[in-house]
Amino acid sequence: MTSVWTADDATADDGAPGVPAGAAATALRELLGLLADGAPAERFARPAADARAAGAGAGEQAWVEEATRVALDIRRTLDQHRRREAELTALFDTAGDLAALRDPDAVLRAIVHRARLLLGTDVTYLTLNDPVVGDTYMRVTDGSVSAAFQQLRLGMGEGLGGLVAQSARPYASADYRTDDRFKHTAAIDHGVGEEGLRGILGVPLRVGNRVIGVLYAADREVREFAPEAVALLASLADHAAVAIDGARLLEETRAALVELGVANETVRAHSEAMRLAAETHDRLTELVLRGADTGDLAREVAALLGGGLVIHDSDGSELARVPAGPHGQDGPELPERPVARAEREAWTAASRSGGRAVRAAGNWVCAVLAGPELLGSLTLTGRPELPDSDRRLFERTALVTALLLLLRRSTAQAEDRVRGELLGDLLATGPAGRVRDPAGQTLRARKLGVDLTRPHTVLVLHCEAAQRTRLLAEGARRARALEGLAGLYEGRVVLVAPTEHPGPLARSLAEDLGRVLAAPVTVGSAGPAAGPPGLPAAHAEASRCLEALHALGHTGQGAALPDLGFLGILLGERGDVAGYVERVLGPVLDYDRRRGTELIGTLEAYYAHGASLSKAKDALHVHVNTVVQRLERIRQLLGESWNTPSRALEIQLALRVHRVAGLPQGSSPEVSGLPR
Repeated sequence: MTSVWTADDATADDGAPGVPAGAAATALRELLGLLADGAPAERFARPAADARAAGAGAGEQAWVEEATRVALDIRRTLDQHRRREAELTALFDTAGDLAALRDPDAVLRAIVHRARLLLGTDVTYLTLNDPVVGDTYMRVTDGSVSAAFQQLRLGMGEGLGGLVAQSARPYASADYRTDDRFKHTAAIDHGVGEEGLRGILGVPLRVGNRVIGVLYAADREVREFAPEAVALLASLADHAAVAIDGARLLEETRAALVELGVANETVRAHSEAMRLAAETHDRLTELVLRGADTGDLAREVAALLGGGLVIHDSDGSELARVPAGPHGQDGPELPERPVARAEREAWTAASRSGGRAVRAAGNWVCAVLAGPELLGSLTLTGRPELPDSDRRLFERTALVTALLLLLRRSTAQAEDRVRGELLGDLLATGPAGRVRDPAGQTLRARKLGVDLTRPHTVLVLHCEAAQRTRLLAEGARRARALEGLAGLYEGRVVLVAPTEHPGPLARSLAEDLGRVLAAPVTVGSAGPAAGPPGLPAAHAEASRCLEALHALGHTGQGAALPDLGFLGILLGERGDVAGYVERVLGPVLDYDRRRGTELIGTLEAYYAHGASLSKAKDALHVHVNTVVQRLERIRQLLGESWNTPSRALEIQLALRVHRVAGLPQGSSPEVSGLPR
C-alpha cells in the first residue's frame, strides 16, 4: 500500500514525522478496533466521517480514507479465512459423521442434508448411476416437495445431471429453465418446473475413475454459483463418494458374512443330518440282523419320524402297519386318508423311477428296491411336511427294509425247499398205491406249522413257462399265509391248503396270481382230503380238473371238478351225484319242499315234450297260463340263462339223475312219456 500523505501533512505529539496526529490517529484506532471486533463492513465508513467532522485537513482526510480501504481489505481476507475454516470444519465433521454411519440409506440422507446446510440452498439431492439401465436415477432429496421430481430418471447426457454423470465434470446453471447448454427433455423439465428450481449446481461422485452418481445443490431463485461454492460441493462429493463406496463394501461384506453364516449352518445341519441318518441306519440294520420282523421295523421307524408307517410287499399286500399318533407319540390314532391300491402303485412307480421318496396326497411313499427289483413300498402317514433330513432318513429306511425283505425271502426260499420236499413225499405213493409213513409225514408237517389232521385241498397251478419260477415263489408265499405247502411236482406248481372249499379257493388264486404275474394262471383243485393218505388221489383229480379247464377254453380261471357240471362227474373218481343235482336244481327243489309246489314236475313235463307249452299243459292237466307262470318262477329261481342250450342240457341231466338215483324230491305228478 502506498501512502498518500507525507510528514509535512501531519506531525506526531512528540514531533516525530510520519505519525498521524489528532483526528487521523483517532480514526486509525477506531478502524483497528472494528477489525478486532469483526464489525460489519458498513461501520468502517464511520471513522472517516468522524475525521471530516473534526476538521481534518485534506491530507489527513486522504490518509484516513486509505486506512479505511486497507482495513476493509483486511476484513474481507479475514472473512474468507473464517469461512474457509468453517467449511473445512464442516467437511471434517461431515467426514466423521459419514464414517460413523453403517446404513447406506442413512449415509445418503446425511450427505444431502449436510450439503444443504453448507451451501444454504433450497434443495439438495443425489442421483446414483444404474449401470444395467444406463442412466442415473433420483435416490435421495432434501427440501424437495414434488413427487414427480423425486422420481426422475436422467439418461446419460440428458439435462444438467445427465451431462455431469456422463462427463464426470461439474456444471452449474444460474437459471436452468432458460439455459440452452443442456439437453432438455419433457420429463426433466416437468420435474424441475414442478419443484420450482432455477439455479442448479451438480458435481460428480467419483470413486477412482468411476462415476457412481451426482450431488446437486439448487435454489428456487436465479443464482450464480461462485467457484468457492463449486469447490465446496465438490469436496463434499468426494467425501460422500468414499462414504457411499465404504457403506456399499460394508453392506456387501455384511451380506457375505450372512451368506457364509447360512452356508456354515447349512453344512452343520447337513453334517448333523448325515450323522443322524448313519446312526439310524446302523441301528435299524442291527435291529434287522437281530431277527426283527416288519412290525418291529415299522414301529421303530414310526417312532423316529413321528408318524405312521405302512409296509407293503411287491404285490401290494400289507406286511405291517403302525398308525400315526399325535406328534408321533402313543395316543389316539390320527385320521388317515385311505389310499387306493392303484394310487399307491402309481406313487411307488414314481418313487422307483426317481430314486427318491415322493409326496402323495398328504403322505410320503418310497419304493423298496434291491437293485432294479421292486420288493415293496413304504408309506409314511401323519407327516404332510417332511424336511430334507427326515426325507433322507425315510429313504434310508427303505434300504433297511429291502435288507429285511431279502433276508426274509432267503429264509423263505430255504424253508420252501423243505416244504417242497415234504409236498413231494405226500403226493407220491409207494407199492400198491400206499402213502409212505403217514404218521412221519404228519410230524414233519407239524414242525413246519402245517396241521395235516385237518381237511386239505390240493390245487394244481399252470401258467406260461417263462412265468413258472415266479408263480412258484408267489404260490409258496400264499401257501405260507394259508399255513399250507407249495412246490413243484411233476413239472407243475402244486399247493396244499387247509380248506373244505376247493372251488372258491381255486378261483381266488387264479384271479390274484394272474393279476400279480400279469399273465393267465389256471388253477384246478380237488378235495378236501382227510390226512396224508387222501392227498395223492386229490392231486390226481386236481390235475384232471386243470386239463378239463384247458380243454373247455377256461384258461386263466380256477375251479374244482364239481364246478364243471356233469363233465366233472364223468372225470371225478368220487362223483358227488347228490351234490351235482343240488347245484343244478337246488333252488327249485327247495322251493317245492317249502311251498308244496310242482316246479320239478313241470320241468320234467316241459323237457319231456320237446319244450312245448301246449303238450306240457296236457300232460300236467293244467291251463297253459299255469305252465307259463311256473316256468317264470323257475326262471326267477335258476336265472335268466336257465333255458339256454348248455344250461338246458345240465338241467335235463340233473332231472334224470335225480329220478334215477331216487333222491328226495318235492311232490311231483306222474308224467306220462317221461323216460325212466
